[in-house]
Amino acid sequence: MTGERNVLGGDLEHCGTDPLTGFYRDGCCRTGPEDIGGHTVCAVVSREFLEQQQRIGNDLTTARPEYSFAGLSPGDRWCVCAERWLQAYQMGAAAPVVLAATDIRALDIIPLDALREHAVDVPADLSGLDD
Repeated sequence: MTGERNVLGGDLEHCGTDPLTGFYRDGCCRTGPEDIGGHTVCAVVSREFLEQQQRIGNDLTTARPEYSFAGLSPGDRWCVCAERWLQAYQMGAAAPVVLAATDIRALDIIPLDALREHAVDVPADLSGLDD
């Protein structure tokens, strides 16, 4: 899709388009030199995660139109900063993670085992789930 790799070594998949996420607002958790925060983790934000982020000064629920940000609600998929996700993990408030949509560069900060512990990936081919 983007030529970028995910933490599983495959092609980086889209994280979310409603709301449209990603540092580049293209639906992907890819990063580049302009992305100082490293928005590489595709999280399915939970109420607990949003509350923890607000407590540490990272308000993800309030709209910020100047950044094309509508504010998040529990269940939204959002590319979060790897350091912020790791901090939430260490505080017991990690959001679930979509590994196939999490950029491989997240592994520079977060151990793969921590991400796997909170993985909520759904296979691309759902046909086998009917068995």
